[in-house]
Amino acid sequence: MTDKTSNQMWGGRFAAGPDAIMEAINASIGFDQRMAAQDIAGSRAHAAMLAATGVITDNDAEAIREGLLTVLSEIDSGNFTFSTALEDIHMNVEARLKEIIGEPAGRLHTGRSRNDQVATDFKLWVRDQLDAAASGLEVLIKALLDQAAAGADWVMPGFTHLQTAQPVTWGHHMMAYVEMFGRDLSRVHDARARMNESPLGAAALAGTSFPIDRDMTAKALGFDRPAANSLDAVSDRDFALEFLSVASICAMHLSRFAEELVIWSSAQFRFVTLSDRFSTGSSIMPQKKNPDAAELIRAKVGRIFGANTALMMVMKGLPLAYSKDMQEDKEQVFDAADNWMLALAAMSGMVKDMTANRDSLAAAAGSGFSTATDLADWMVRVLKVPFRDAHHVTGALVAMAEARGCDLPDLSLADMKSVHEGISDDIFTVLGVENSVNSRLSYGGTAPEQVRAQVARWKKTLG
Repeated sequence: MTDKTSNQMWGGRFAAGPDAIMEAINASIGFDQRMAAQDIAGSRAHAAMLAATGVITDNDAEAIREGLLTVLSEIDSGNFTFSTALEDIHMNVEARLKEIIGEPAGRLHTGRSRNDQVATDFKLWVRDQLDAAASGLEVLIKALLDQAAAGADWVMPGFTHLQTAQPVTWGHHMMAYVEMFGRDLSRVHDARARMNESPLGAAALAGTSFPIDRDMTAKALGFDRPAANSLDAVSDRDFALEFLSVASICAMHLSRFAEELVIWSSAQFRFVTLSDRFSTGSSIMPQKKNPDAAELIRAKVGRIFGANTALMMVMKGLPLAYSKDMQEDKEQVFDAADNWMLALAAMSGMVKDMTANRDSLAAAAGSGFSTATDLADWMVRVLKVPFRDAHHVTGALVAMAEARGCDLPDLSLADMKSVHEGISDDIFTVLGVENSVNSRLSYGGTAPEQVRAQVARWKKTLG
């Protein structure tokens, strides 16, 4: 398109076209063309409403509808030429529509502004991404549930400070991530519900004098209702910020799990084996199998966090209503969405393919005096010893075992009685790791029957 065409789109306000620098800084078509489908959907709904309210004729509305479908077809097929001189997706579509259908194209923009148009398009795009995120999270949660069900009674060490704490089950550990990603899923649903109000019809900032029907366009686009304040409707980017916030929290969870997979797949742990599909080799060391997918997921958090912070900084000083600064909202969201969806897909693939090494998990479960708390709890429950005293006795027995290079179950009854006379043979029923995990029957505990109950609850929830 020529500068002359651009000037015509501006309504003749400027006598000369912008120079190359202004065109470069002002144009957003290089990235907002991703919203083409949403832009055309919004325009179709707007045109249908204008005809229904008598603002434009049915014939003009039909010409606009057919022309927009032609434009969409050209974009989908890759035969559309985007022009930076026309700045953005909205003006590119409208200019091409005019080339196709002529004068009726000029009536499409009646009763709206680019301010409410871009807010509508962007909301529709973000809403689609939230739906995609929900689907991706459900796939990941189901993969974790399969792992949890398969290893509901497989013992492994539980950690605090990355030090062996108490025995848990593989299933219990997998279910911890189900809970995390389940909260992410609920945040996605909450964000979607909160943002589902239509800005269309708010016009530039004050509404319009045309007899438009905002409920009609809201319904046509799948919104619950029109936004109630025209100033807020065009200046609100909370929906994008909330999207980035939800993405950031979920990415943090993905990164925590990725960190564990990196550790667990190492030669020092051997807790899991990752499939070749999500690992790479070394260019120089033939024995290496690197968890690159997990490491890249861990790294992508920085981009998503950065996008969240960047958009906060864009929005923090803007007065009502629209400012051109808000053009800088989309690239951050587009990049974060791409990386979030990719990280979800990669993590789902790794979880589906990974193999938990049951023998390695079990061998590690009994290390580090992991049943020390069970010994203290037994003394409280059976001998009625105050917990602090039981804690002290247990610490002395741990020190004895450590000095002898053995674990607590390897101490003799005589050894234990030398520290506390009340200890009996019954203590050995709680010291094994299997006994330890089976005893943790409190709601949400690591006992296999509790894990299976939680797996069943989640499967019922997801349907």
